[in-house]
Amino acid sequence: MGLDIRWPIGLMFSLVGAMLVIYGLATVSDTEVYRCSLGINVNLRWGVVLFVFGAAMLAMAWRASRQPAEPADSDKR
Repeated sequence: MGLDIRWPIGLMFSLVGAMLVIYGLATVSDTEVYRCSLGINVNLRWGVVLFVFGAAMLAMAWRASRQPAEPADSDKR
């Protein structure tokens, strides 16, 4: 098979997570932005969650690509 679906999923979640982490760190001192969320920096927290999930998907895809492919057994019927 060609492309493992974990590569694009991991890249997408890692990229979006990194953008949210950067935005959350840039607005950490702005209390007006987080007034509706009870002062919780939601962007930073969910950015970390998304980034970790994306990194885990990339790690699993990388690990799977390093394992040798199983040979096709033509004797099975």
